[in-house]
Amino acid sequence: MSVRKTALLSAVATAILASGSLQAAEALKQVGKGEGQLDIIAWPGYIERGESDKNYDWVTQFEQDTGCKVNVKTAATSDEMVSLMAKGGYDLVTASGDASLRLIYGKRVQPINPELIPNLKNLDPRLKDAPWFTVQGQQYGTPYQWGPNLLMYNTKAFAKAPDSWSAVFEPQQLADGKANKGRVQAYDGPIYIADAALYLKSAKPELGIQDPYQLTEEQYTAVLDLLRKQHGLVHRYWHDATVQMSDFKNEGVAASSTWGYMANTLKAEGQPVDTVFPKEGVT
Repeated sequence: MSVRKTALLSAVATAILASGSLQAAEALKQVGKGEGQLDIIAWPGYIERGESDKNYDWVTQFEQDTGCKVNVKTAATSDEMVSLMAKGGYDLVTASGDASLRLIYGKRVQPINPELIPNLKNLDPRLKDAPWFTVQGQQYGTPYQWGPNLLMYNTKAFAKAPDSWSAVFEPQQLADGKANKGRVQAYDGPIYIADAALYLKSAKPELGIQDPYQLTEEQYTAVLDLLRKQHGLVHRYWHDATVQMSDFKNEGVAASSTWGYMANTLKAEGQPVDTVFPKEGVT
């Protein structure tokens, strides 16, 4: 499997249907009468009604067409999503792969009936029956969108776009005359281990890493060693989209993994940032 393909498959956010009880219910045979409102847990920027940017409103027309009111609870991390779903009161969650299986095996969500979603027939075959939302032949969610973990950088700190994740993993001098120490960020979550593994797949081919999500003990040890060394470079371990944007604007952060939401927001504000797909690929 190529790095790019791995990135595509691993970065899908899955819309998971909540279960009304701890024991997963059976999938619906048909769509029933609407309840009048939909309560969703979502990543920042995933369910937009024109509040962040008036050019993006995916909710208003849906509410007008269906008479169903949409309520959105924004969550900053997968852990927060799992916690909120455990408390109950939500119908859907845009869970990424590191949360969806916890919800499925914890019986916090119920299976869906793919036959009731007509557009699934148009889904890229590489995303069908993926192991992070299909368990024992039952499908618990549907791919919703995919987004790569981009490398975002300050264009004033780099003379040209960095082409490698080494910008955040290895000590180096930047074009503005300052070191990257204390000016990079790392994602605050266990899933970031895969980002480090992806970098080592190319940086240390002798480790034989094939899949950054499936590591041997030797590979895992090497990845943890890289992350411990990176600690001395890190300004902040981020998980809050707003905090990361503030750090790029006010704290001199020069490089970090990021999501399209933050990068696009900063660019729209005229901030000196840009993004790249590094040569090692993306998760």
